[in-house]
Amino acid sequence: MSKITKGVAALGLGVSLLLTGCGSNKDIDGAVTLEFFSNKSESIGIYKELIKEFESQNPDIKVELEAPPEAETVLKTKLVRGKIPDVMSLGGNATYGELAEAGIFHDFTNAEVLEDVQTSYLETLNLLVGSDVEGVYGVPYATNANTVIFNKQKVDELGIEIPETWDEFIEALEIAQEAGEIPINFTLQEAWTAMPLWNGLAGNLVATDFSEQKDAGQASFVEDYDEVADKALELLKYGRPDNFGIDYNDGNTAFAKGEGVFYLQGNWAIPDILTVNPDLEVGTFVLPASNIAEENDLVSGVDVVLTVDEESDHKEEALKFIEFLADHEIAQRYIEDQKAFSAFQGVLQEDPAFEWINKNFEEERLTSFPDHFYPAGMGEENLIQEFLIRQDKEQALKKLDAEWDKIINR
Repeated sequence: MSKITKGVAALGLGVSLLLTGCGSNKDIDGAVTLEFFSNKSESIGIYKELIKEFESQNPDIKVELEAPPEAETVLKTKLVRGKIPDVMSLGGNATYGELAEAGIFHDFTNAEVLEDVQTSYLETLNLLVGSDVEGVYGVPYATNANTVIFNKQKVDELGIEIPETWDEFIEALEIAQEAGEIPINFTLQEAWTAMPLWNGLAGNLVATDFSEQKDAGQASFVEDYDEVADKALELLKYGRPDNFGIDYNDGNTAFAKGEGVFYLQGNWAIPDILTVNPDLEVGTFVLPASNIAEENDLVSGVDVVLTVDEESDHKEEALKFIEFLADHEIAQRYIEDQKAFSAFQGVLQEDPAFEWINKNFEEERLTSFPDHFYPAGMGEENLIQEFLIRQDKEQALKKLDAEWDKIINR
């Protein structure tokens, strides 16, 4: 079975379609053209800027960026057609793990580009691929954090201390509510925006090996996610009059204009917020899921992993582009633009918005995104949004178990 066919099978797409061979790039005017696929629309601007710089340094290489909506679906379609992009910027999630396990990506083991990558993020990628597969199939580039974003001015005016425990957070929400504010700016019209709430709680309330235990029949959502579900519903009470009436973009705009004291979102939302209101002062802190402050770790994962098609016609040029992106000066510019964090040692995020979570990085008080280890194609964001709408905990947790099992048993 070829690597492409194995990749198709790994994603459950079937192999009935004609596979037309790897690579869709063409040479134009004597220059090599690389197809660069990104799953993040937020980074289009900075990637275009960096591509322009790379091309000026390498006039014999052109880079075509593609960052479509529904990126994972588009990538899977490309896989079926045998048109794998030369270079990919993907999320560190189950889809990455399955494609890496199938042999789609170049093996970077012993590559110089990995020398400065923090070990914890390499370990995260290894866990996604599985213990029976040797090799490193991507370069952890940028990392992210699941946070509570807060409006500094409102927090100061209300006399709220940054909460470090669950009870302190509820007390802060009560203060905001009594003052007539919207305590939490929820944007649950889009299903995926339920995940910062879900991951922020589960990251500290559920065992880190839940995925392995679940596959072994020794854990379940019904047994292990009961407290997560209860606390998610409790926080929902501090949201908007209609938590499902506003989407992510409108929610970012609303928060930028002063609606909401807190916002359960990742660092990735901050650039959009500040684009609307550059004068807004925001901060971030760990969602304190537990009443034991020392046990509330920052949920952080590999937001961007860079990789290369193993069978690219222009692998040398593709690897050269990745080496360019991994240069510390370039990586610094990326994280500053994206309000993200770097997987490279020595590339530091110094934005004051992250003052309250920097200690977590310094002390390595980090835990992974739980949903990154859920089976690809499970559709957990839709299931969790449905749970928040219907608020039937027992039914929702049973359905999560059933959908997980369905994917695993295919």
